[in-house]
Amino acid sequence: MDLEALVRRMVEAAGLELVDVGFARQSGRRVLKVTVDREGGVDLDTIAAASERISRRLDLEGFGPGPYELEVSSPGVERPLREPHDFARRVGERVKLNVAGLVEGSTTLTGTIAAADLGEVRIATEGGERAVSYGDIVSARTVFDWGGSKRK
Repeated sequence: MDLEALVRRMVEAAGLELVDVGFARQSGRRVLKVTVDREGGVDLDTIAAASERISRRLDLEGFGPGPYELEVSSPGVERPLREPHDFARRVGERVKLNVAGLVEGSTTLTGTIAAADLGEVRIATEGGERAVSYGDIVSARTVFDWGGSKRK
């Protein structure tokens, strides 16, 4: 069973975007974590409805990897970025990238997304604009300015 494809169909049928799906260990138990979002964000009622829909479908499909708990949530204010379209939708926002090789003498790059296409993302940093291939990105997320003023 292709778990991600199954969950994606249910999430998208509800008008949501699947951000991530996967198992994690928490306090000795297996947790199936499903992260959903949509333009403007999701509220608790939307998350509860998505959780119920996913749970029912997994039961109907006979999904049984052993004992697990289902956790459906939003990505929060510091959203992970994985696909080129994630970066393109956030042009103008601050991000933090962990990269495979050194950029500016570090494996971490923080700045504002200046542009994004299918091959690379361009990040405006204090040291200038840097192009990073998606294949070189280990992880990426938006950076929320907890001080209250949004930096661009």
